[in-house]
Amino acid sequence: MTVTLPKPHISITYCQLCGWLLRASWTAQELLTSFSDEIGAVTLIPDRTGGVFDIHADGVLVYSRADEGRFPEMKELKQLVRDRIAPERDLGHSDRR
Repeated sequence: MTVTLPKPHISITYCQLCGWLLRASWTAQELLTSFSDEIGAVTLIPDRTGGVFDIHADGVLVYSRADEGRFPEMKELKQLVRDRIAPERDLGHSDRR
């Protein structure tokens, strides 16, 4: 049976070998708090290939640590997620200025 989520789904794939579970959990908490009305689910996906920290919104890659060479700033990540799932949404102090 396939479950269809009525709201956008965020997935965070993190390197289990690197010990990034806490960072992934914190990122999930921040996104769930900021987008409580817009997000249907956040899934944490452990990876054992090394160095992975990717964030997808409805299957679309919005941030990759490998591509950027660093972890995202939370303000930056919230803007990227917002642009994908709720472009009309104002993020207040976390918005671009």
